[in-house]
Amino acid sequence: MHGAPAYPDGFPYFNYVNPEAPKGGTIRFGATGTFDSLNPFIVNGTAAIGLREHVFESLMARGYDEPFTLYGLLARSVEWPPDRSSITFHIDPDAKFSDGTPVTAEDVAFSLKILRDKGRPNYSTYYSKVTRIETPDSLTIRFIFDGSGDREIPLIMGLMPILPKHVYEQRDFKKSSLETPVGSGPYVVRSVEPGRRIVYARNPDYWGRHLPVNRGQNNIDRLNYEYYRDANASFEAFKSGLYDVRVEDDPGRWTTGYDFPAIQEGKVRQQAFQTGMPSGMRALVFNMRRKVFSDRRVREALIELFNFPWIDRNLYHGVYIRTQSYFDNSILSSHGRAASQQERKLLAPYPHAVTPEIMKHGWRAPQGDPKGLNRDGRIRAVELLRTAGYEVRNSRMVEEKTGNPLAFELLVATPEDERLALVYRNMVRQVGISASVRYVDSSQYQQRRDEYDFDMIFNDWFASLSPGNEQLFYWGSQAADQQGTRNYMGMKSPAADAMIHAMLEAKTETEFVTASRALDRVIMSQACLIPLFHRDRQWLAFWNKVRVPDTTSLYGFRPGTWWIDPAEAR
Repeated sequence: MHGAPAYPDGFPYFNYVNPEAPKGGTIRFGATGTFDSLNPFIVNGTAAIGLREHVFESLMARGYDEPFTLYGLLARSVEWPPDRSSITFHIDPDAKFSDGTPVTAEDVAFSLKILRDKGRPNYSTYYSKVTRIETPDSLTIRFIFDGSGDREIPLIMGLMPILPKHVYEQRDFKKSSLETPVGSGPYVVRSVEPGRRIVYARNPDYWGRHLPVNRGQNNIDRLNYEYYRDANASFEAFKSGLYDVRVEDDPGRWTTGYDFPAIQEGKVRQQAFQTGMPSGMRALVFNMRRKVFSDRRVREALIELFNFPWIDRNLYHGVYIRTQSYFDNSILSSHGRAASQQERKLLAPYPHAVTPEIMKHGWRAPQGDPKGLNRDGRIRAVELLRTAGYEVRNSRMVEEKTGNPLAFELLVATPEDERLALVYRNMVRQVGISASVRYVDSSQYQQRRDEYDFDMIFNDWFASLSPGNEQLFYWGSQAADQQGTRNYMGMKSPAADAMIHAMLEAKTETEFVTASRALDRVIMSQACLIPLFHRDRQWLAFWNKVRVPDTTSLYGFRPGTWWIDPAEAR
C-alpha cells in the first residue's frame, strides 16, 4: 500500500512461520453460539466459522508482518500503473478449485459481479468502483477503476474471494444454505452438524501447497470447530480436553481460572502474544436513529456515567487500559496529540466536525471514581441532561415538556456482556435514567444488529495499521442507511466521509497518517459510542500437542502457522 514490500521476488517463506513444521494431526477449536449457513458472503443466516479462511482464496495473500502488503496466491504476477487507475492479474496456470476445475479469468469476473450484486453491503461499496473488466485471455484479467483516486482499491481487488462460476451460478446465492461450499483453498468441508460442529479436512490435492506464501502454513490435517452454548460451557469443555486451544477474553478467568489439573500437570500452557496493532474500538454503541439518542448532550451524559476505574478494578482485576482513540496504541491515534496544520487544513471545510478539546489533544475519557461514587461524573451528566430538556421528578429523569422518562434498552448476547450491561444499568439509574437489559440468542442478536433494531449494543471494530475502504463500511454516511453494515450508530458525517477518502487517496505515509488522525478526531467528536477498554496482549491457552512458531506476526497469533507435535498427540 505504501513503500516497498518487505520480501523480495522469489522469497522462500514468511518470517513468522516454521518452514519445517510437520504435517498431520487434528486440532479442535471451541466456538460459542450457533450457525445455519455455509455461505459467509451474504447477510442472511449465520455462517460457520472458518469458511473464508480455509475454503476460499483470493488472487493475492497478505503478509502479516507488514501493515498492508500482498504477495501472489492465485495470481502469479500483477501489474499496475503509478496512478493505480487499473490493475492486471495473471492467474497461475496451476490454480484449481477443489473439484479439479482450473481457475480462470471468467471465475474472477463472475466473483466480482455476484459479490457486488448479491453479497454483503461492503462488497458493493468496494467493487462498484470497478467500471470496466477486460479479459485478454483465459488467465488474465484487468480491472479499470472509476477515477475516484482510491489508491487502496487495487489491493482490495487482490483480496477478493474467488468463487467457481460453474458451481455458484447454479445456486441461489442470496439464500442462506448448507450446500457444500467449493473453493480453491487448502481445506474442504468434511462434515457438518448444523449449529454444533463443522470439520475441515486438508485437501491432499491442494494446488498451492508449494507456494512461498503457503510454506509452513496449513500444517494440520483436520480442523474441528465445536460450538458451545456460552463462554462458561466452552471453558468447562476446554478444561476437560474436549478441544485444544482457547482464545481467552475474560481477565478474571485468565487471572484466576487457569488452575485446573491439566495446568498443574503441565498438559496445558498459557501464552500471551504481543501485537503491533492499534487497539481498535470496543464500545457501547448508541443507535442515533432512535429518538432517545438523537441529542448529543444525552449521549455525552451517558458517557460521563460510565465509571471505568471502578469497573476495571471490580470486574476485571485491573488489567484493562481505557480506550481513548479508535487507533490507540499506534501512530494513527489522535489521543494526546494536537491537530497538525495538515489536519486542520483537511478539516477546515467542516468547522463544527471536531470539538475544540479534541482538536487540541484528542478525546479524553472521563476520570471516573475507583470507589464507585463518581460524584463529579454524575453532576456533569445531570447538567448536560438539564440543558437537553430533562429534569428529575420523583427520582426519575424525565422530559420537562412531556414527562416521558429517559429510558433505553441494552441488547446483549453473551453472559460477559450481560454482566457489564447490568453494572452500567445501575450506574445510569443513580441519576434516574431507566435502562433495561435484554439477553437474546446469537442468531436473533445478529439479525437485530444487522437491521439496526436496538437502542444500544456492544460492538468491536477491528483496526489495522493500514485502514482503508472498510472505514466506509464502519463510519460512512451511505452505510448508515444500508442493512448489514457496521455503521451501527447511524453516523452520517460529511467530514468523516471526506477524511476516509483522503486516506484512500494518500500517496505518502505523512498524508495517510494525517488523514487517519483527522478521521479519529471526527469519530470521537460524534459522541456516538462509549469507548470501553482494551489490553495490549492476546491471551491463549493450549493443550501441549499444539505448537506455535517462535516469531509472532505484526498482527499477533496466526492459527494457520500452528502444527501438531506428534509425540504430544500420542
